[in-house]
Parts: sequence; C-alpha cells; structure tokens
Amino acid sequence: MLTLDAVSVQFGAFRVLTDVSIQVGQGELVVLLGSNGAGKSTLFRTISGLHRPTRGRIVFDGDDIAKAAPARIVARGIAHCPEGRRLFPDLSVHKNLMLGAYSRRDSAHAVEETLNYVNALFPILVEKAWQPAGSLSGGQQQMVAIGRALMGKPRLLMLDEPTLGLAPLVVRQVLDAAAEICRGGTTVLLAEQNAHAALAIADRGYVIETGHITTQGTRDQLMSDDEVRRAYVGA
Repeated sequence: MLTLDAVSVQFGAFRVLTDVSIQVGQGELVVLLGSNGAGKSTLFRTISGLHRPTRGRIVFDGDDIAKAAPARIVARGIAHCPEGRRLFPDLSVHKNLMLGAYSRRDSAHAVEETLNYVNALFPILVEKAWQPAGSLSGGQQQMVAIGRALMGKPRLLMLDEPTLGLAPLVVRQVLDAAAEICRGGTTVLLAEQNAHAALAIADRGYVIETGHITTQGTRDQLMSDDEVRRAYVGA
C-alpha cells in the first residue's frame, strides 16, 4: 500500500532523513522504532505532505504522492495522528471528533456510523462527549486524537508516539485499540519508543537511528535481535 524509496529530507544544511526505504502492506500493522530525535516524526510529516523530500519517492496505492498537497493526501486515505495530540482544547470532545470528518463526501449517516465505531472503540468518549477536550486526562485526549483521525475513514492510519507520557495501563489500552483498528481493516503505521509493547501487536518493524533505517524484520526477528533488545526492549 505504501512504499518509501530512498527518501531524504534536508532542512538547510542539516539532513534529517537519509535514503529511507520502507514498505507497508495493506492490512499490516508496521512499527517504526527509534529514540527521541531519530527522525520518526519527520518521516510521518513527510508522508503527510507537511515536509517535502529532498529526493526519493513516496508511493501510495500506486501513485507518487511526494509532491502532493496535504489535503490531497488526506483525501487519498492517509490520516496522521501526530505526536502531542494537537487537539482543540476549548472545543468539546464531540466537535474535535467531527472535525476529523471534514473531508468526507459521503452521507451524514456514514459519518454517524464512523462516530459510533469510534465511541465503541473508546467508550469513555461517550461520557465525555460535551466536555472541553483540554479538560480530559492525557490518555483520554490521546483517544480523542486517534478517534479524530479515524473519523476521516482512512485506509492508512499513522500513529506518532501515541503512548508517550501515558501510564502503563493506558499504554496497553491505546495499543490494544491500534491492534483492533488494524483487525478492522485499516492499515496502521505506528511510531514508538516502547518497543516491547509495540512489537507485541506488530506484524513487522523498522528501526530508525539518526535518520537512517538500520534494522528491519518481522516481530519475532526484531524481538530476538540482541542489539534491538538492548537498545529498545531493555533486555
């Protein structure tokens, strides 16, 4: 579904990504592992059209989108749930969710069905629907951010550090939701520092360090890789 072929990104004289090549197949949950500053967020923002690659190709469903506008990329079926959630804190949870459907051109009934799906995935959001999003806990705000991305009914959902700063129980809830989203037919690309938890739900993964892909493999291959375990799993 998604192929990055030797993608590089440079800001002035500073190269952030160098010849990054990854593939994400339809129906997969692929994890991108890396420490803070490794280039994960830059890679996601480049796929979303917020940064332009210096060179390389980004192919989604057969079309090169490397130079496409962000709105066109969203319309093609890619949703980006960014690090830091980026909610509208003074707006209600419901309004934040509905903003995710702004690009939809199908019926109001279809949008309502997606909202019902999001509420079933995160039942607490029904209770909090008319509260300001900024009044929620960090974990609940992350659920709103994921739900907002899902409201666009994407074919590919990119989750950038969705568990950052969350309590262990909430980490598990968020990652279980990511796995459920994938089982429901939405392809997921997940950027994470929490390798042990992320690999538990992933099909495959890549390790990015200082803007380079250094390791790739299946979940079992990465979990058994000594260097990956020492650097990211803590074993």
